[in-house]
Formats: sequence, C-alpha cells, structure tokens
Amino acid sequence: MKSLVAFARLLRIVLHLLAGAWTIRWTFPKLSEVQKNERIQAWARALLAQLAIQLIVKGAQQPGPVLLVSNHISWLDIVVIHATGHCRFVSKADVQRWPVVGMLATEAGTLYIERESRRDALRVVHHMAERLQAGDVLAVFPEGTTGDGSTVLPFHANLLQAAIAAQAPVQPMALHFVDGATNAMSFAPCYIGDDTLLQSVWRTLRSRDLQAVVSYGAPQEAQGRDRRAWAADLREAVTALRSTP
Repeated sequence: MKSLVAFARLLRIVLHLLAGAWTIRWTFPKLSEVQKNERIQAWARALLAQLAIQLIVKGAQQPGPVLLVSNHISWLDIVVIHATGHCRFVSKADVQRWPVVGMLATEAGTLYIERESRRDALRVVHHMAERLQAGDVLAVFPEGTTGDGSTVLPFHANLLQAAIAAQAPVQPMALHFVDGATNAMSFAPCYIGDDTLLQSVWRTLRSRDLQAVVSYGAPQEAQGRDRRAWAADLREAVTALRSTP
C-alpha cells in the first residue's frame, strides 16, 4: 500500500513540476516581481501538500535586507524555506543545469556559485552584497553540505562577508523533519553519505505524517565580529533553535 501511495504522489509531483515550468515559460513574463514571489511561495506550499508534508513555522522571516542562514538536511530544504516566505538562494552551479528544476531555481532568483573556485566565491559575495543593499532576502546553507539533522555541522564563514560589506543583519533559522505520529525526528528526507537522490525521494514519498518544522531566530548584526566569529555564533543560534520545543 505504501508503494502505491508513493507512486501516486510521484506522479502528482512530476505534473506539479511540469506545471511550474509552464507557468515560468508563459505566465512569469507578464507578472511583477511581487506577483512572481507570491506564485513561487504558493507553488512551494502546493508541492509540500502533494507530498502530504505539514509545514510548521515558528517565528517569522524578517523583511529584507537580511541574510538567512540555515542548517541543511535535504533536497526538500529549499522548497520548505520558499513555502515560508520569498528569498533568493545561493546554490552550487550544478543545480542550474538540472532539467526543469534548474529552470525553476533560476526563475526564483537563485545566485549560482562554483564552489571549487575561490575567484567565483569572491564574485558571488560581491553580488550578494549588492542584492542585500537593494533590500533583498538571501538564504545560504553555511554547512556547505547536508547533515542528518541530529547535529549542526561547522559553518563556513566566507559568504557572511556579504552581510558585513552590506551592513545587513543575518537571521538564523533551523530546519528539521518530524514524524507527526510519534513527534520523533524523521530521517526520511535526509540526503547524506551513500544515499542517492532517488533513495531519499522514495523514502519521503513513502512517509506518513511527515512534518517540516522551520524555526526563525532573532536577527543579528555583526557588531564588530569578523566573519569567522560571527559564523560560530550563528551556528550556536541555529543549534539552539533546533532544540526549542
């Protein structure tokens, strides 16, 4: 029975992705930026509904300019964050080349970075600072990779330089997935180690009573901290948010 439900959900998701691509191709050129942002949030919420994932939001996203920093668990994280409010992500350049998903990410305003290139990192930091000065909400995963959600990995500090240069606040946020029936942490959406994307997607499709919990913390100013000290403090803030009932 679980497999039948999973196949039905998979079909709905494929259709939802294609509908999103159609909207981007034919509807987005006619919309204002505000209307596009509203459509993106509605699309993300609808995708979670197709997966039967309940979204729980604690706190609220600060209006821009602000840089959001979050722990990273799953391929679902970007969808979950978009469902809580509009932001522009900084993502690895490979995503831009993914079929359909790359188109959706690009139209959502994603900034792409070649992680192996220090020169490209400097370019992206400069672009991020410009967008923050323009009042945007940006989001990054400073762990640099996905974890299983039980702990928060050390934060890389490089991209925080954009917030320092733009004199913009940084807002910590925490993600975790919960089994609604037991209130225990769910590892179904995790995408780590030897997991393939297909395995992670299939576990998620087969899950029942899955909840995505997003917890927003208080925005922080740099207050004289360099990016490494600030990254360590933000990691502590995200860890504390994950522990909040």
